[in-house]
Amino acid sequence: MAAVTAALRAAVVIQAGDLSGADTDAVVNAANTDLLLGSGVAGAIRKRGGPTIQEECSEIGPIALGEVAVTGGGDLPARHVVHAAAMHLGGVVSEESLRSVTRRSLEEVEKRGLRSVAFPAIGTGVGGFSMQRCAEVMLEEVDRHLSSGSRLEEVRFVLYDEPAYRMFECVRDARKVRLQMERLRARGGPR
Repeated sequence: MAAVTAALRAAVVIQAGDLSGADTDAVVNAANTDLLLGSGVAGAIRKRGGPTIQEECSEIGPIALGEVAVTGGGDLPARHVVHAAAMHLGGVVSEESLRSVTRRSLEEVEKRGLRSVAFPAIGTGVGGFSMQRCAEVMLEEVDRHLSSGSRLEEVRFVLYDEPAYRMFECVRDARKVRLQMERLRARGGPR
């Protein structure tokens, strides 16, 4: 019962905007295994957060594919940046690495006692991953995590543009309908 209560308490928010301006405890960077802050989400974090984030990354990296590393937030509103290494530098993102970094990011945020985290659509830029499949994988991993007794209060997806925002909303809505239909079938309702 506690897991269900925690899942109901945690909000999953989807919004369009600039992840580097998220006022959550942590933001997740779509990182490479070398932890070099290049373009896209990483570039926005580097630009707004200042040089200390890259300096901390350079002290930590490289890390293994599918793993995460945490730095301070520099000048960002968020106090922490979770660098989610879903690809090698110059490589592409796989479903396996996306699942791993989503799960590991949530675990790391929980381990640190943080209450809110903001994610981008990891891997859909230079990583070449499908936006629809990204939304499906990430929302599935977040649902799984929140239903396991999480203490998180908010998981936010901050998506750079309107098409990404709409795709995440559509995937979330489809998941809700599918779960409602499964519950109805379990009770002997419509088939």
